[in-house]
Amino acid sequence: MSAPSRTKEFWLNALRHEGAAFRTAVDAARFDAPVPPCPGWTVRDLVGHLGSVYRWQRANMLRGVTTAPEGGRPAPPALGNDELLAWWDEAYAEMLGSLERIDPDAPAWNWSVQPHKAIFWHRRMAHETAIHRWDAQVSSTGLSEPIEHNLAADGIDEVLDSWLPAGRGTGPSHRTGVVRLEATDAEARWAVRIRVNGVTLLDTDSWFDAEPDAQAAAIGTASDLDLALWGRVPLTVLTLQGDAELVNALRVG
Repeated sequence: MSAPSRTKEFWLNALRHEGAAFRTAVDAARFDAPVPPCPGWTVRDLVGHLGSVYRWQRANMLRGVTTAPEGGRPAPPALGNDELLAWWDEAYAEMLGSLERIDPDAPAWNWSVQPHKAIFWHRRMAHETAIHRWDAQVSSTGLSEPIEHNLAADGIDEVLDSWLPAGRGTGPSHRTGVVRLEATDAEARWAVRIRVNGVTLLDTDSWFDAEPDAQAAAIGTASDLDLALWGRVPLTVLTLQGDAELVNALRVG
């Protein structure tokens, strides 16, 4: 079983916390400092990326339609450091305000297999911000705070129910088998069947008296599991059992 269902307010609270922590980390960092989890990026690139994501997401969500937008996400503007931070502040505030006001069931396109409703973006922006807050803290101090365990457990859910079914994995695509994930601090576990043509998140509570035989398992805190799936920490921070390459096949970053 995975984490309990989440609500609009759960993701908004996470977004408020993670957005403030991101801004604090950026204030403490040099703009030309490298971002080790994102090779080739500087803190300036990180600020520009997240601001562009916020503006692109907001504009597409507010179209009120479920059809895909034309064109891709625009590049951030060429601004000085202070001006770029002000641009990020504005993008974050506008995006947060729109998410606070919009009906979570309002029609809104997204790229996943999930229903095309605005609530997808409440969740996505919370996790986008949490991961990049972690990146910014690494760049600022070399140390990052774990992702809060309930948010991290939902982040694992998002990888398994949205990213991987949409074909957005980055791990090896030729592996097949069942992988078991277990978060030691969130009372959450997952069983995932990897197939040649995709992944299936198994509902073990409904379909099985016992979990299916697994060829691999990864056990750790919810934050470490989430960050490992996003390529932020090595798989070796987890307790691995069986074929580690099957766990690697679940990565999206």
